[in-house]
Amino acid sequence: MAKKKKQLTAAQIAAQTQSMEDAEIQRAFEQGITTLRDLISPSSIEIQSSYFRLGTKYGRTLYVYGYPRTLFTGWLSPLINIDEVLDISMYVYPVDTGVIMKNLRKKVTQLEASIAVNNEKGKIRDPEIDAAIQDAEELRDQLQVGAEKFFRFGLYVTLWADSLEELNFVQNKIETMFGQQMVFSKVASSQQEQGMNSTMPMCTDQLQIRRNMNTGAISTSFPFTSADLTQEKGILYGVNMHNNGLVIFDRFSLENANMVVFAKSGAGKSFTVKLEALRSMMIGSEILIIDPENEYQRLCDAVGGSYVRLSLNSDVRINPFDLPKVIDTEDAEDALRANLITLHGLFRLMLGGNQIASNGQVVPALSPNEEADLDQALIDTYARAGITSDPLTHQSTPPTIANLYDTLLHMGGTGPELAQRLRKYTTGTFAGIFSQQSNIDINNQMVVFNIRDLEDELRPVAMYIVLSHIWNVVRAHQKKRLLIVDEAWQLMKYDDSANFLFSLAKRARKYYLGLATITQDVEDFMSSKMGRAIVANSSMQLLLKQSAAAVDVLSDVFKLTEEEKKRLANFPVGQGLFFAGQNHVHIQVIASETEESLITTNPVAIQQQQQQQR
Repeated sequence: MAKKKKQLTAAQIAAQTQSMEDAEIQRAFEQGITTLRDLISPSSIEIQSSYFRLGTKYGRTLYVYGYPRTLFTGWLSPLINIDEVLDISMYVYPVDTGVIMKNLRKKVTQLEASIAVNNEKGKIRDPEIDAAIQDAEELRDQLQVGAEKFFRFGLYVTLWADSLEELNFVQNKIETMFGQQMVFSKVASSQQEQGMNSTMPMCTDQLQIRRNMNTGAISTSFPFTSADLTQEKGILYGVNMHNNGLVIFDRFSLENANMVVFAKSGAGKSFTVKLEALRSMMIGSEILIIDPENEYQRLCDAVGGSYVRLSLNSDVRINPFDLPKVIDTEDAEDALRANLITLHGLFRLMLGGNQIASNGQVVPALSPNEEADLDQALIDTYARAGITSDPLTHQSTPPTIANLYDTLLHMGGTGPELAQRLRKYTTGTFAGIFSQQSNIDINNQMVVFNIRDLEDELRPVAMYIVLSHIWNVVRAHQKKRLLIVDEAWQLMKYDDSANFLFSLAKRARKYYLGLATITQDVEDFMSSKMGRAIVANSSMQLLLKQSAAAVDVLSDVFKLTEEEKKRLANFPVGQGLFFAGQNHVHIQVIASETEESLITTNPVAIQQQQQQQR
């Protein structure tokens, strides 16, 4: 009985042990499926000779095996900044200088022996051998004095895509990019697993395909060359989509502070410019805005700015005959002459502007005789007010259009006819707003001129006069200022106003002024000679989402790549290409909740804000 009991106890112990092991395995399994490693690991891995599949993603590893004789700094930058998903690994192995010196001596001896043999056989000189000797001797000299060291360098690139077709497409892009710089690459055939492991963050070089390089050559492969537009000072424009860095920039650090913004309606151009204006005020800049659509009033009221509403029913008056109160002697002597030229352009605009005939020729608004009579009438009108080319007389009260009308009416030639054409601005429909003495004072950190309520015929005239008035103020008191001209295409329709805007763009830098030109009518703007000149005189450009027709125009002007062209027509709201000087990045404009509440023009967002305030 005792023996039987002992056998039963052993069976029970075995059963209990098995049960405990099963329970432990079950617990380990249940614990394993909840660990981070199990959550992030792919569902499967499939290795083929020329690619591998990791879960639902396809990958392919390339290695670089050949380089040109000379490498230039930043040659790897196009690969790093390409808009594709890549893993890039670089392996650098130092080599003992003594070993390299010994090998170089042998190599030079062999090359010189080859030259001697060729000479004995009467063969012509081989430039390749001469270049190899020159490179070897130069490297020996540098190694001997410690100016250079020697390394073995391995460069591997793993491409990722959602399909084999896309993977092949990306491979062609990479190989083309390498080929343009005489860098040669191959697919790691039958070594895709080793290639994948070599580009993982484990520092295991399983491919071991290396090339000898000295310090100078290997330094050109410095990997941290992603497009960057971050400065120590300036304002935040947005997030760099290439590397998730911040685009912090001071437009006044460039050769000029001008900027053009192109976008289709609703792409976020006004939002971006208002955000820049708000942030520029924080660092002391004054903001002047021409607002054709009443988009800036909420922002202006929020910061305590001056909102000037121009209409035939308002009490605001701006006299185009005002002269700048400049301090600089040279500018003071030219003030009257410059304003006379500006007035010539204004009156041509008032009288209909230059027209394009059916045969494509320009029909001027004024004949040569009318131009001459108008010029004499303007000089006489200033003289009757006591203003001459002498700067001391410029403090006198300036004349008005009504005085010019009276002068034209009583002079000979074409004067009376010109007076009749101008009568609607003096005693006719458009009288008052521009025919009396100015009663506004630009003395605020933000001033907005609203011209929405003006008739369509008066809008270009109003924009011209406001720009002229602002220009006089800018010349009189130099401060850091931004001038924002929204819907600038309205000025570009007429030669005189387009020329005046270009003149501002060209001369703004001298007076510490940054001009921001905004338009959605890209085709008309860029088809104009003055439009292209304004872009050429703007060191900053922002291209947001564009219509298909505008993409081709902008691609030609800004030399965009095929990838950038494709993205330009499909950018979401607030994303675009930001150009500053010679650099440009893909940017995402981001505002804080408070900033967005002040500058948004989205009707849905505004309605929600109003409901919350109730």
